[in-house]
Amino acid sequence: MENWPEFRPTRLIARLCDAGVDFVVVGGVAVVVQASPRFTDDLDICYATDPGNVQRLGSLLTVLDAKLRGIDEDLPFVADARTLRQAQLLTLITTEGALDLLVDPPGSAGYAGLRRRADRIDLDGNSVLIASLEDLIAMKRAAGRPQDLVDLESLDVARRRRGARRT
Repeated sequence: MENWPEFRPTRLIARLCDAGVDFVVVGGVAVVVQASPRFTDDLDICYATDPGNVQRLGSLLTVLDAKLRGIDEDLPFVADARTLRQAQLLTLITTEGALDLLVDPPGSAGYAGLRRRADRIDLDGNSVLIASLEDLIAMKRAAGRPQDLVDLESLDVARRRRGARRT
């Protein structure tokens, strides 16, 4: 994380909201909101790929000086509509921190399904869609990395607690 800006997920979320980007928060930040605190150093979002949304997202990425993350060379990155519609996963570093863009996260029903089932939560004055517990569980199972397995335990506890409150 050499020379990376301080990661402030709520600030990056605010920038996305201010730009009018249609997105759902997935990944570690969603786990923190839905289940339990844990360390995460990036914001993962799934976004609508309609022309207007891709235009707004691309414009914001340009303003945030987005660059490809995890690439040894300083490869050029152009946040154009073609790239944002066709790439399944983009890992970026911006002036506001690390941002991962997912078009169709493994284990999910895609953007439309994620959006339909998402929970709307207020984060620092911004109304934000956060992936539902059920969708987070499905995505974490599909990913299967060690951190995902830990997250699954926290998400399962949160789901049981919510179920107990409803009865």
